[in-house]
Amino acid sequence: MLDLRYKTILGVALPLMVSSFIQSIVLLTNAGFLSRYDTLAFDASGNAGLIYITVFAALMGMSDGSQILIARRIGQDKSHAVGRIFGTSVFTMFLFGIVMFCLIYFLMPILLPMYSKHNDLAQAQISFLSIRSFAIFFGVITLSIQAFFYAIGKTWVVLISAIIVALSNVLMDYLFIFGWDFIPEMGLKGAAIASTCAEGLGMLFLLLFLIFSKEVKQYGLFFHFAFQFKSFIELLKVGIPLFLQSFMALATWTIFFTWIEQMGKSDLTIAQNIRAIYFLAFVPIWGFAATTKTYISQYLGRNDFGSLKTIQRRIQFLTIIFLLVFFHGSFLYPEKLISWINPEEAYIEKSADILRFVSGSIFIFGLISVKFQTVNGSGNTMVSFGIEFLSVFTYTLGAYILIKVLHADIFWVWSVEYIYFCTLGTASILYLKFFNWKNTQI
Repeated sequence: MLDLRYKTILGVALPLMVSSFIQSIVLLTNAGFLSRYDTLAFDASGNAGLIYITVFAALMGMSDGSQILIARRIGQDKSHAVGRIFGTSVFTMFLFGIVMFCLIYFLMPILLPMYSKHNDLAQAQISFLSIRSFAIFFGVITLSIQAFFYAIGKTWVVLISAIIVALSNVLMDYLFIFGWDFIPEMGLKGAAIASTCAEGLGMLFLLLFLIFSKEVKQYGLFFHFAFQFKSFIELLKVGIPLFLQSFMALATWTIFFTWIEQMGKSDLTIAQNIRAIYFLAFVPIWGFAATTKTYISQYLGRNDFGSLKTIQRRIQFLTIIFLLVFFHGSFLYPEKLISWINPEEAYIEKSADILRFVSGSIFIFGLISVKFQTVNGSGNTMVSFGIEFLSVFTYTLGAYILIKVLHADIFWVWSVEYIYFCTLGTASILYLKFFNWKNTQI
């Protein structure tokens, strides 16, 4: 059971943040290499990468359900149930993974030319996804194991896995994109191969570590490892809303970038610059989001309602502090950040202006994310899905009006970030204040 000291909270969150930071470095490295290789490859990897991340985030939502259930059973001192939840999670994740793979590999080559304004961009995205989609099978194993380690608070294991992914990806990115000696220059396809192989190495580490870890015996992880229909229903009840809300949130962002692509390639390149930097801001937010779910679920499991506000306040405080560390460049020296991603002078000034403008929305997100993840951690995932649906609806409506109706400049189009985060925060706060959410049984 995790205590409420700042030291313990940071002990859980810091490895997650460093892991997220390393993953962000991977994205930044990919963007940096490809922007120097070819603008078309840079734009295609950005849009196609969003499609892959949308699917991966949906699967991550399902693994969040597993994390919440495992953490709750640990809080209830029902360690014998952990193995069944874990086993059921692995089987379920594979089922969903197969569906998501088919969606990317078979359906996207049909859909992309239909909605993309530029055929060369569509074909480049198809080429990227034909390789990148195979990483989903590594992802379902990785996410299942991560959910277990997140739930027990052993997050440093995930950090090591992320380091392996990052180092191998950076090395293979350089070799496969530009070529070296006997390795041919592969450009965009090389980036897809590098990222896929790197995720495979990260998955292999997690699997081997789990097999030889003491937690296998402590929780009877493989002794109780099985597909259980009762655990399957529990997982679907908690996980499906998280699956849908993660898919919906990222799919909406994919639509947003598709509409920007229809505005023009120059606007798309500027938007991709912002997207790449955005992932720096998500480092502390994602780290503390996973920490919030684990803490809230464990403390609700032992009916310690009095500690919940303390959990929220402390995690909010730490989130803002670490946002200032990771994201202060967005308003102090945005030009420098953008130039690291894309050195083309034509895009730096406009990209920097937008980055400075939207940086305030990220700090709003840092505060309200803890409230939203409290709803998730409590097991009220249908409610969190409803909050997410309302937020993405207002976001999409705002984006449609600005892009399709008003034909606004790309600078003002990004104001929809404020609409999304403020809607998400307001709905989460109102639910936690006026509804009975603490006694949900999962």
